[in-house]
Amino acid sequence: MSDETPSLDKLVPRVREMLYLDDDSDDQLLNSYVKAATSFIHNAIGEDINGFYDDSRVVSLVDIAVMSLAGTYYQNRLALSDVQTYTVDLTVNSIIGQLRGLYNTFAEKGDDDNGEK
Repeated sequence: MSDETPSLDKLVPRVREMLYLDDDSDDQLLNSYVKAATSFIHNAIGEDINGFYDDSRVVSLVDIAVMSLAGTYYQNRLALSDVQTYTVDLTVNSIIGQLRGLYNTFAEKGDDDNGEK
């Protein structure tokens, strides 16, 4: 890799391992997918409130959701059909549901703190 190559996200090696890729030749592509998946997950849940994304119950769930979605992006790079399909990533959907519930708890905690002051 050249010195001008942007740094890779910490999840890229884990996604590579998850996909059983033997070399790092696709790391820049995986890095793009990890960034896109991270944005998708954060947009699906909401902006960081009350340290939500730093909470120990949240970090590993977000990482797994990002890895799963980035892997899906990698494995389904090309459309091979002229018929529209709707893929359902059950792992990501399940984790997003859990995270939204936790997110609501964090939002309520913030509301309670504001009401008591």
